[in-house]
Amino acid sequence: MTDLPYDDTEDPEAQNYDGDQLELAERLSLRRVAGMSTQLADITEVEYRELQLERVVLVSVWTSGTQADVDNAVAELRLLAETAGSQVLEALVQRRSHPDPATFIGRGKVDELREVVIATGADTVICDGELEPAQLRNLEDRVGVKVIDRTALILDIFAQHAKSAEGKAQVELAQLQYLRQRLRGWGGNLSRQAGGRAAGGAGIGGRGPGETKIETDRRRIRTRISVLRKRLREMDAVRATKRQERQRNEVPSVAIVGYTNAGKSSLLNRLTGAGVLVENALFATLDPTTRRSESADGRVYTLTDTVGFVRHLPHDLVEAFRSTLEESVLADLLLHIVDGSDADPQGQIKAVHTVLAEIGAAHIAEQLVINKIDLAQPHALMVLRSQYPDALFVSARTGAGIDELKQRIEQRLPRPAVEVRVLLPYERGDLVNKVHTSGEIVSLEHTGEGTALTARVNQGLAGELEPYRR
Repeated sequence: MTDLPYDDTEDPEAQNYDGDQLELAERLSLRRVAGMSTQLADITEVEYRELQLERVVLVSVWTSGTQADVDNAVAELRLLAETAGSQVLEALVQRRSHPDPATFIGRGKVDELREVVIATGADTVICDGELEPAQLRNLEDRVGVKVIDRTALILDIFAQHAKSAEGKAQVELAQLQYLRQRLRGWGGNLSRQAGGRAAGGAGIGGRGPGETKIETDRRRIRTRISVLRKRLREMDAVRATKRQERQRNEVPSVAIVGYTNAGKSSLLNRLTGAGVLVENALFATLDPTTRRSESADGRVYTLTDTVGFVRHLPHDLVEAFRSTLEESVLADLLLHIVDGSDADPQGQIKAVHTVLAEIGAAHIAEQLVINKIDLAQPHALMVLRSQYPDALFVSARTGAGIDELKQRIEQRLPRPAVEVRVLLPYERGDLVNKVHTSGEIVSLEHTGEGTALTARVNQGLAGELEPYRR
């Protein structure tokens, strides 16, 4: 296989494998309006302001690693911010042994951040980490603009990109779990009490000091979380029913996992023509897509595109998307897609392995696939080949290496366990078809008495073929 760029300008099939991409056109038509106010002055409750990330300053604390690691982390935060619809104006990095417990960054850095915000006209500060409620409050008080952390930024991107009912419910659940620990008032607003006449004429039992507004909101959040969890359990049952049908027929499953924007959806489109939305952005697709495919010898298996991973993926998201991520846990083979053109592909691989271990999928057979070789530097590919000799090198855009990938998938699919030798009457063509689709034919001969087959099949099909053994 060569690493030379492949020219697909005269190949219509190569250009159209992603389909019409109507969802992408709809998404691009709804970009945020630049220059809108973040409503810091006129909205009293911080938690209910709409996230409008137009002009932002990034802040990162360098606690370990090399300068290259820090640069990669800031570059990724910049991509996340731009995916959320913002314009990044400046980035500040501070080297510390650990983040400041009060303000995330030191007092001197807070003053410098304030000066940068004033000079650039920024309306939002994004911190590369998960901030404690006190850190968020202190930074907002001292800087004078809205401050959010990496977790809130990722949740906002997920909220923009969720399309299905299940995806929207999962994102809302993660947002509420994140918000519940950070609910607070602006100017003491949520500390006011509802009692006496403020009870709204509730009468007996409604008078007295009552509960504070923050307690009321926390109770409402807990109630909403319970409703969402119940709804997701019902959706889990539907997903499990669909999965059981494949398991009953013992259809092998292949899950496509990997870092966000590594090209998983493009690869699924190239392999199956699924037409899944493709965009050069982080977390472009959230909802899993399963498509049927066939091996060269006629065996049927499924390919599932899953949600992308990222470094320090918020724990609330992992919990909320656990049912979706189960597709990876229950797969027979994981196609681990890596962006070969990324500045730190090894870091991507490590981050994905961390999330796979967290969801219990570390034991699943894995095939490493280095994608985007048409964009990668030859030296970087040479390093990856030496470090991962069993990896496959492909390009979903040009089609390079796709045939070899299909062959590798077929080789690593689970093989049927039972070998049978049968003579099937010609009127039992349905059984011959089942052997073709779910088994592995060793030999086939048409005789005067019927079809003589030697094949490897699963236990269920072996039972159906038992009367015709020879």
